[in-house]
Amino acid sequence: MLIRVKYVDNRFDMVRPEILDHLLETGKVREFQRQDGWVMPDIGNLRRNNRNVYAGSERRTARTAEPSVQS
Repeated sequence: MLIRVKYVDNRFDMVRPEILDHLLETGKVREFQRQDGWVMPDIGNLRRNNRNVYAGSERRTARTAEPSVQS
């Protein structure tokens, strides 16, 4: 699958996902197209290799199983 990209010099191209990853890391892409529209790397929600790393405090509470009520 090829992804349409717009470089910082306003040229357009079609690249493979692994090439897009490299272009994003090196800051060579102004926008790229997803199924739902164009994404700007500085603004859009991007997936990263470290996406599971969170440095903030844990705010979720532990869930416990509630006892089932039988009549």
